[in-house]
Formats: sequence, C-alpha cells, structure tokens
Amino acid sequence: MKKNVILAVCIMAMASCQTQQSLYSWYDSENATYTYTKRSTEETLTFAMAQYEKVISMQKGLRKSVPPGVNAEYGFLLYKAGKKEEGLTLLRAEIKAYPESEKFISRIINQLEK
Repeated sequence: MKKNVILAVCIMAMASCQTQQSLYSWYDSENATYTYTKRSTEETLTFAMAQYEKVISMQKGLRKSVPPGVNAEYGFLLYKAGKKEEGLTLLRAEIKAYPESEKFISRIINQLEK
C-alpha cells in the first residue's frame, strides 16, 4: 500500500514538471524592439522589421495567430519607414484581429492619415 502511494506521488510530481508550449511564437522580436528603441539606426530598424515579419508569417504558438500588438507595432514601423499603405493595412489588421484595440488604433490611424 505504501509503495502505491509513493508511486502515485512520484507520477504526479513528474507530470507537473511538463513544459507547456507558448501561446505565441515571439522569436527575437522583443530584443529587436528594445535595440531599435535604444539605438534608432537603419540597421536596427531593418532587424526589427525582419523579426516582426517572422512573427507574423511563421506563427508556431498554440493559437497559430499573430500576438496582440504585433501588427500595430510592425505597421507603425512600416509607416515610419515610408511604406505608408502597408503600415496602415497592418494597423487595420490589428483592429480586425483584436477588436478591443479599435479605440486606440483608430486614433493612431486618424493621426497618420492627416
């Protein structure tokens, strides 16, 4: 009886050590954004944009969708880089994917379109 209890406790302990897959794949976008924010150079902008593109196109997380805010951040970077239509398209995609962001993102779109 004691052996069964000890075995059950060991099995439960091992089961609780299982790692969980992340909801989203972020790749190196956090580091890229931080680096671009600290040093706004053409090189850091290119790196940040490449990481955002990777997050959007190669999503391997459990949800298989773009994480909240990524479309907006990448769209804003594209807009600042001179790709205005692509940037606005991604900002609108953020609203479509996350309707609760409409109030905030629509203000940004309105200011950019002026």
